[in-house]
Amino acid sequence: MNSLHYIENRTFDEIKIGESAELQRTLKPEDISLFAVSSGDFNPLHIDPDYARSSQFHEVIAHGMWGGALISALLGTELPGPGAIYLDQALSFRHPIEIGDTVTVRAVVKEKTPENNHVTLDCECVNQDGVTVITGQAILIAPTEKVRRPRASLPEVHLHKHGERFQELIEATRPHDPIKTAVIHPCDSLSLEGALKARDETIMEPVLVGPKAKIEKAAADAGLDIAGLEIVDAAHSHAAAAAAVALAREGRVSALMKGALHTDEVMEAVIDRDAGLRTERRMSHIFAFDVPSYPKLLMITDAAINIYPAIDDKCDIVQNAIDLAQALGVATPKVALLSAVETINPKIASTVDAAALCKMADRGQITGGVLDGPLAFDNAISKSAAATKGIVSPVAGDADILLAPDLEAGNMIAKQLIYLAGADSAGIVLGARVPIMLTSRADDAGARLASAALAQLYVHAKIARP
Repeated sequence: MNSLHYIENRTFDEIKIGESAELQRTLKPEDISLFAVSSGDFNPLHIDPDYARSSQFHEVIAHGMWGGALISALLGTELPGPGAIYLDQALSFRHPIEIGDTVTVRAVVKEKTPENNHVTLDCECVNQDGVTVITGQAILIAPTEKVRRPRASLPEVHLHKHGERFQELIEATRPHDPIKTAVIHPCDSLSLEGALKARDETIMEPVLVGPKAKIEKAAADAGLDIAGLEIVDAAHSHAAAAAAVALAREGRVSALMKGALHTDEVMEAVIDRDAGLRTERRMSHIFAFDVPSYPKLLMITDAAINIYPAIDDKCDIVQNAIDLAQALGVATPKVALLSAVETINPKIASTVDAAALCKMADRGQITGGVLDGPLAFDNAISKSAAATKGIVSPVAGDADILLAPDLEAGNMIAKQLIYLAGADSAGIVLGARVPIMLTSRADDAGARLASAALAQLYVHAKIARP
């Protein structure tokens, strides 16, 4: 039991010729990634599966020094252990270490030199098949004083490539033509930069709608080239919103993107009964999050438009999110209907709504997804939390979509993911005749680009739908 909580060395006087120690470690893909990040060794043989397949090994292998680091760990923590000083290490790499290999590292004391407290050890790494992968010899100065220290509690490491899932969205747009998009009142650098990036990625063809002089000045001040882009002159932000909606109504654009104006101005123009963009479906906003600690894209709705949605509103909100998830390639999205508890409590309206929505899905009033609820947030996104509470569900711990009980809850969840969990966000409004990108003033060009990808994939999925 003590060995689990403490590490203790072997002093020079205690060490015997022939004495040995060993440890075992199984190579996981994240071990390779973490070693590459910490060492800066990005040799494609170790991190690029396509390249590795063309090599003599035909698959990704560990860095050779990953095995060397295991030898160092054994010598530094077991034999001789804390207080030892490395002087020399010879290594011979005999066989590659592949993902899934279990490596046993063994060190045997070969020689002791009392004059300087030097200890020489033979070192060997062997895989689960008994194949020697590394051999070597190490020389260290062994400690002369006994050391017994608490075993350090190492931090958890979550490897995440910033914007990785958004890049996958962008890659998914490649087979499709860009969609013509009205960018409303793009009178600042962020609005213009986001539109131009989407153009450069062939995701959308921007039509800039707003005061022409202001747009051109903003582009000049930011050093952005808008030559060749269509500009629809509108006197001010309200006029720009109305003009953009008219372009959508006339079929001249397939999507709308908010620029440097308030969300209310955009939505007032969109929901105007004379604007021609309303449908029988309730409009709702869908956040798409790339959360470092979650294994896939996570959607949250509604955190921006519907304040206290009624049950029929929630039906449309869920359907909008399912439609978007399917457009992104999720064949049967899993929808978690959030509340504070997992059981139906008549005093908590969201639990009753969740039960009703599940029955509506059973009766075909909501289609294309799998719904379950009520579920608390932890049970919706954590399999272990769901298992602890005995929840058996195809959705619990594996949700694609989280339905918030109201805007306040949804907005708080969204902001917490961004500011506490380091999530990247994008989002669009669905339920109108065209998707609407309601980018925030805090959104950078990357978020605007990801939102454009959502809209483009949705438009093309809608066209392909029979």
